[in-house]
Amino acid sequence: MNLKEMDLEYVLHTYSRNWVNFKKGKDSILYDEEGRDYIDFTSGIGVVSVGHGNERLARAICEQARDLIHISNLYLIEPQARLAKELVERSGYDMRVFFANSGAEANEGAIKIARKYGEVDGEIKRYKIVTLKHSFHGRTITALKATGQEAMHNYFGPFPDGFVYADEISAVENLLDEKTVAVMIELIQGEGGVEPQNIESVQKLSETLKKLDILLIVDEVQTGVYRTGEFLASNLYEIVPDIVTLAKGLGGGVPIGAVMTGLKDIFSPGDHGSTFGGNYLSSRAALEVIDILDSYKNSGALDGTISYFKESLDRLAAEFEDLFEKSVGVGLMRGLRLKDGDLLNRMVNAAFEEGVLVLKAGRGTLRFLPPLLISKEEIEEGMNRLKRALKRL
Repeated sequence: MNLKEMDLEYVLHTYSRNWVNFKKGKDSILYDEEGRDYIDFTSGIGVVSVGHGNERLARAICEQARDLIHISNLYLIEPQARLAKELVERSGYDMRVFFANSGAEANEGAIKIARKYGEVDGEIKRYKIVTLKHSFHGRTITALKATGQEAMHNYFGPFPDGFVYADEISAVENLLDEKTVAVMIELIQGEGGVEPQNIESVQKLSETLKKLDILLIVDEVQTGVYRTGEFLASNLYEIVPDIVTLAKGLGGGVPIGAVMTGLKDIFSPGDHGSTFGGNYLSSRAALEVIDILDSYKNSGALDGTISYFKESLDRLAAEFEDLFEKSVGVGLMRGLRLKDGDLLNRMVNAAFEEGVLVLKAGRGTLRFLPPLLISKEEIEEGMNRLKRALKRL
């Protein structure tokens, strides 16, 4: 039985896999079992923020694993406390942090915070949460219902009540009522087509919600930890959310999620918890990732990489103007919007055949989430391979 047969026989069929077996990675390049190399413009869907085989991260993980991998949250965890401090200080927000294992779990935590905030003396007063169509907040039952894509709601009901969807930011205010406790948004929708929200509209919404005592939850699972060029996209938008969620790039590949909130005393012991969340291994990995990216950002290198990647994509869009409508996105969370969305699957497959990994997203968008430390040489080679793939179409 070969590896593909083994996977098909024993693993639940929840993914449309490309049957390649990667054996090693270095920086922004992956190598399969036959030694063929691929330029990685996906970073494991925005996860491998400091690249594959990063020696500093690997050393930190190994050193931590030799001492302690896990105890439980019933005891003090030194790297967890240090990580919480780093997240709060880098965000610039007066918050406390809860650690989970994923973005979906982080968003579940955010929803629980909001729902508890809506209770008064144990009685539910406010519970409704407004999200956006085209949003994506995770795969758990509640996070799935928070997701504003109707196709995501097939098969798994009944869902928790209390979620309503606005077509766009400017329509959110029309849905607010006396039962609304929170609004939950992505500042740049990833799965929804790498679509940035309008800065002025977000700032106006933030001001309105504060006046109405309605919480603003910003899902930064994909945008956080320098993906947009700043530590948080919220910093870029110059707003102060009540709750922020993080995951993906925070651990550089080690699973970790985080909920940050200015409601510092909202939870009491027993209200929420996680067996694995923020354990020694994941917290130590995240500390190293943040330190690596801090240095990269402060040196000016990250801004240079963002500019170079954007310029490369813009040139590609101009060269293949018959295929692409426009270049979209912020930082190293970018996309090319197709004129004909039906070509998207063929485009991703053609790119793979030429040795470059890209993603697809909603609204007929070819999505790019490269490692933040990607080099100019890797960008150039990836773009050249992508050009060859596009010419085949």
